[in-house]
Amino acid sequence: MEKRIFNKLGVESSLLGFGCMRFPLDKEGNIDEEEAEKMIDYAIENGVTYIDTAYPYHNGDSELFVGKVLKKYNRNSYTLATKLPIWEIDSQQKAREIFESQLKRLDVDYVDFYLLHALDEKKWDKVLEYKIIELCEELKREGKIKYLGFSFHDEFEVFERIIRYYPWDFCQLQLNYMDMNIQAGQKGVDLAHELDIPLVVMEPIKGGSLATLPDDVTSMFKTYDKDASLASWALRYVGTLPGVKVILSGMSTFEQVQDNIKTFQDYQNLSQEELDIVLEVADTLHSRTKNGCTGCSYCMPCPFGVDIPSNFKYWNNCFIYDDAQKFKTRYQSLAKEAKASQCKECGACEKMCPQQLSIRADLKRVVEDMGE
Repeated sequence: MEKRIFNKLGVESSLLGFGCMRFPLDKEGNIDEEEAEKMIDYAIENGVTYIDTAYPYHNGDSELFVGKVLKKYNRNSYTLATKLPIWEIDSQQKAREIFESQLKRLDVDYVDFYLLHALDEKKWDKVLEYKIIELCEELKREGKIKYLGFSFHDEFEVFERIIRYYPWDFCQLQLNYMDMNIQAGQKGVDLAHELDIPLVVMEPIKGGSLATLPDDVTSMFKTYDKDASLASWALRYVGTLPGVKVILSGMSTFEQVQDNIKTFQDYQNLSQEELDIVLEVADTLHSRTKNGCTGCSYCMPCPFGVDIPSNFKYWNNCFIYDDAQKFKTRYQSLAKEAKASQCKECGACEKMCPQQLSIRADLKRVVEDMGE
């Protein structure tokens, strides 16, 4: 198993981390504990040491389940990460109460990597208002947290403000070869590297989208290496980025665990030739995008309740990944008031759009293409 060292922390970790957000489910929609435990055991037996969960995963059941499974292992044999749900907090005391409940759920005395979860501009304001960093420093002194970081979902300018504010032990970013120009993206990678802040990567396979691609795009990879899985290309891409120490994969099947283990047992960064192939694939997929929505949500809220970013995400992905059924189903799952057909053409969204998109016209195209 490929290992990397958090140089500033003196900590070694498996490059592959087990993300505990997408466990297999039973018929009732709960974690299939027997299958999920089998998956975790196999990963650990094959060298995975970084286990990542969070307070809300699986409706709060992930931490409980992970804690139960990990009791069979020596506490020093793995590193455990979980996250503080900033959206639940209305005081510093509330944050401490949630943290203490997480220790009980996980049945541990300390958390190795503790993250302020899914920071954006509004959540960061709450962190400052309730002095959450100061609380986490207290928890560090008490021996209940080893390393403090944050995960992030907003624009680069917000990321720069947060990462320069405090000497973080690490940070976690959404990175994959399709999304290097949105959220923190490549600029975030470069800034974290400049500041010597280690990176943990989430969504390297874009929620599974990069593991199943149209045939013509798949052939671009298979012509070069017929045996390599599509997922392995996506994982190796982010592993080649500077400063990356852990790549999280939210594995849902035993076969996914096996494939990822194979990738990281004989791991190599992408060569320049391989990197060129990945970039060509990304350009090909991006060329099929129907509009340039980045999901920044500056257009929101819509006065009439239309979820503009979700409409455009499903519409774009329908054509990018050539999987109409999958993304039309997701589109149809939107609440009626959130669908493109509810647009009243008031134009408020277009005044706020940084990309200067013709949102009203594009929402009409969504209705036509998605078969509403």
